[in-house]
Amino acid sequence: MAEPTSTEELAARAWVIHPDLGSNRNQRRAPEHALAEAVALAHALPGIEIVGSEVVRLRSPDAGRLFGKGKLAEIGQRLQDAEVDLVLIDGPVSPVQQRNLEKDWDVKLLDRTGLILEIFADRARTREGVLQVELAALSYQRTRLVRAWTHLERQRGGLGFVGGPGETQIEADRRAIDDQMVRLRRQLGRVVKTRSLHRAARAKVPYPIVALVGYTNAGKSTLFNRLTGADVLAKDMLFATLDPTMRAVRLPDMGGGGQGRRIILSDTVGFISDLPTELVAAFRATLEEVLSADLILHVRDISHPETEEQAADVAEILESLGVDEDVELIEVWNKIDALSPETRAALRRTDARSEGVQALSALSGEGLDDLVLAIDAHLSRALDEPREAAVVALDFADGRRRAWLHEAGVVEREETGEKGLILHLRWTARQKAGFEALDSE
Repeated sequence: MAEPTSTEELAARAWVIHPDLGSNRNQRRAPEHALAEAVALAHALPGIEIVGSEVVRLRSPDAGRLFGKGKLAEIGQRLQDAEVDLVLIDGPVSPVQQRNLEKDWDVKLLDRTGLILEIFADRARTREGVLQVELAALSYQRTRLVRAWTHLERQRGGLGFVGGPGETQIEADRRAIDDQMVRLRRQLGRVVKTRSLHRAARAKVPYPIVALVGYTNAGKSTLFNRLTGADVLAKDMLFATLDPTMRAVRLPDMGGGGQGRRIILSDTVGFISDLPTELVAAFRATLEEVLSADLILHVRDISHPETEEQAADVAEILESLGVDEDVELIEVWNKIDALSPETRAALRRTDARSEGVQALSALSGEGLDDLVLAIDAHLSRALDEPREAAVVALDFADGRRRAWLHEAGVVEREETGEKGLILHLRWTARQKAGFEALDSE
């Protein structure tokens, strides 16, 4: 048989199942919407073709196979008719359940944790991101068999949770995995130390940090690109952004009187409900910029049918991260372009009455000017930074510190003296400390 050559020929046929577990049901989210999110997750993983999806209602999960005998046979027939290779279960599946389901249905199976780890493995780009994924994957693998999906691995980097043709099952040696986890933590420690040095360097920069957070696919990266002019990957896809991205940017001056405020803007990984516990721990460092933020922009997809539920999930994660309740926060109601003109107008009226809400479209730019004004106002209040006049004398050759002052936008007037330059400034205590820190470098 000839070797397949195209992506279509190599794609595995996948079926997505959301188990709706009776009394244990997550009442916050409708099962149909949970299934839609699971399908979107599956679409984010390259190399598979979604051929079907369904909600399966269960009174209680079967310990050995998750589903009862009748439901098991019924689903199995559908999988056989659709020639399914891979089943994605939107929920936890024990190693015993996974082994039995794979045997009964003659398919490969991934639960929600395995699927998200596969997506993160495909998206990680920075050294820290790669190490975090590997560490989380090893923690997950400790309890189950390791598999290799040969034809998928030819297309992309993956973790190899999914079996393939000629599948070989290997029992993971826990000691070997533990040794590898120790090595990864050691490497990660060095990377985190490097990041802490970068943070220390940024602390000398007199710019406040504004962090974008939100449910995955809320439009954070599109807004980031709008505000920074950057070209961060922004797709209608879950987890389009994985590694944190930061840019120093100057906001437009909406008053027209000069330059706007300089800030550091941080784009973060999207949050999601029921995030695997392995990833909550592993990606805490990825969200560290949120902990040091002066202002948080909570970007919401206001057009999503479960925008309130998503917002609640984000609030829970921020609380679990230890974000201070006193940190200024603006709710950015994004994607108003997807709403009717009447609804859009009503939302704009709501944000006009509430300084903690900004309705906009990051895609079209509608409402962006108002957001910039709100960011500036919130930062002025959050930082409570009165400006004081000062005079600094610099040698003619001291171009570095002169450039720093001009870049910080604190120079009101510059004069030429006999021995050098005399700069008349108006700056905050933070900016003064940042300037003085230059002498210690």
